[in-house]
Amino acid sequence: MRAAIGLYKRMLSAPIELHILAGQSNAQGFQGDAAQCPQVGAQIPFFYNTPGFGDSGGQWTILGPQSGGHFPQGYFGPEITFALGLQQAGAQPAVFKFAAPSTSLAKDWKGPGERGLLDTMGRELLTAIKLLEARHLKVKVCSFTWIQGESDAETDEMAIHYHERLAVLLRHVREILHQPDLPIILGIDEQHPWVKERPIVVEAQKQIVAADERMAFLSMLGLEKFDTSHLTPKGLVKHGERLFETWQQLAKCRDA
Repeated sequence: MRAAIGLYKRMLSAPIELHILAGQSNAQGFQGDAAQCPQVGAQIPFFYNTPGFGDSGGQWTILGPQSGGHFPQGYFGPEITFALGLQQAGAQPAVFKFAAPSTSLAKDWKGPGERGLLDTMGRELLTAIKLLEARHLKVKVCSFTWIQGESDAETDEMAIHYHERLAVLLRHVREILHQPDLPIILGIDEQHPWVKERPIVVEAQKQIVAADERMAFLSMLGLEKFDTSHLTPKGLVKHGERLFETWQQLAKCRDA
């Protein structure tokens, strides 16, 4: 925490560029053994919560592997190489991450005010931003990335309603942040067995993206997988790199 406080002091002169990462297991990094996590080196502010696994104690810490999970040294997700790419490009990033494995919009995240994970994430996100602002830091929210959808492909009913439920979630995130033009990146494992059976969830994401020039789709095709559902550490590293590349393209279109 001392390192984090020292970092905050050095960042007073420029806005922190906050990027939000949320979703289910491949946003978390379920198979991301921290023993294979890339070296971060630079001190990047990080706030995380994975319900049932671990969190950063309701405070900002330094980007790196997260505690909990089933690996001795913890786990990591795509946020590592994404944030490193941002920093190497000259940004001053911070990452807020809220991920819950095996969760669906229908059963777990739910809608605004329904006491699901969406409400919990919203409270934590606003708290995290206030903690930075309380240190007299300028915060610029730059993106929201949603890596999820496999669990909503479990049944026909869930898959059919995924489009409307996802649209509600994205609209709510923009509303609570008071940023109607917030850049958004959507991603899903197109090769997950449930998704292959009900590809309507992939099409839902692509349709939402196609209707909003401030959104982009992040493909997971070709990434190395541990099993039918989860990326390996190498896959997570590459996923983060793809996320950074997708963000770069989205930022260029936004600034054009």
